[in-house]
Amino acid sequence: MTLLIGTRGSALALAQAGDIANLITRVTGTATRLVPVTTHGDISRESLASLGGTGVFASALREFMLRGECDLVVHSLKDLPTAAYPGLSIGAIPARADARDALCARDGLTLDTLPAGARVGTGSPRRAAQVRERRPDIEVLDIRGNVDTRLGFVSSGEMDAVVLAAAGLGRLGRTAAITEYFELDVWPGAPAQGALGIEVRTESLGGDPASASLRAALAAIEDTGAHAAAVAERAVLARLEAGCAAPIGAHAEVRESSLFLRAAVYAPDGSERLILDRESALPVADLHVAAFALGRALAEDLLAAGADRIAPLN
Repeated sequence: MTLLIGTRGSALALAQAGDIANLITRVTGTATRLVPVTTHGDISRESLASLGGTGVFASALREFMLRGECDLVVHSLKDLPTAAYPGLSIGAIPARADARDALCARDGLTLDTLPAGARVGTGSPRRAAQVRERRPDIEVLDIRGNVDTRLGFVSSGEMDAVVLAAAGLGRLGRTAAITEYFELDVWPGAPAQGALGIEVRTESLGGDPASASLRAALAAIEDTGAHAAAVAERAVLARLEAGCAAPIGAHAEVRESSLFLRAAVYAPDGSERLILDRESALPVADLHVAAFALGRALAEDLLAAGADRIAPLN
């Protein structure tokens, strides 16, 4: 049997899906084949915010799988809406890549050493708010395009720097362009950033013998800690009823005996930030249930502290 893996056709999406395909084959011996799908988000040049957020990339892939044209889909989990999608489920979350954001600047500059009035590009309202909070004297510009296009804004001199996900740069072999990493304790990334979500038809998770190879592959690549962290971070987003493009950062990690979660909400202009933590003991039973509860509880803390006043959440 050959498992068909649906993916966007961008270089980064193909690299991510290729990593999963190779992992499945290596650990289970099951053959795989990538099936690229073009999404509306890949074609449009409008800003992500005007398109309705990064969830625009997921819809075509999901419909493709529901038609039975692939067995699983690989998503950048930070781009996947938190609401359940009828007929589909997250079957596995593999080990997470670097969850940090990274600055790619000219001349080896960092955010603190960029000159006043420097032009910094990002397609993320959260990253824009974080840059503005730390450097209100910098001009932040909305950009689109793949990783190489964005890096090209810097090499061409059109911009002084861009902010990108370290995970994507790593998957494409572009880490040499990084001039500064932003540490998660002071600069949390998007919920589930660096994690890949493997989505499947819910029916395939049942006992049907025809799906046995798929279930075995999902079990083999699952990382329990990465899955729990992603659940907690995405639960914050879901409770705040915020989209993928909202100015919200979150990062969770499984520690020796606890699950720790930090989340932040930013004013779009960088004028204000609210950042809170919560931690819970690791449960004996279902870690995912506990992670979801932790995320919901921290979101309630954020709302009680005025998160909906600081940032547009809907």
